[in-house]
Amino acid sequence: MAVPKRKVTRMKRGHRRSADALNNPTYVEDKESGELRRPHHIDLKAGTYRGRQVLEPRD
Repeated sequence: MAVPKRKVTRMKRGHRRSADALNNPTYVEDKESGELRRPHHIDLKAGTYRGRQVLEPRD
């Protein structure tokens, strides 16, 4: 039977449990298209980032 040899410290336990507190990703409404997108990411539908055209828009 597997038994831990030493006590797990509070720090190790906390690092392991840190992923339990993750939240759902945040979305913002794009000012021009009104689509939801992640903050600081390219709007893939319009192909814009910070008001500049960086990709060809999807149809």
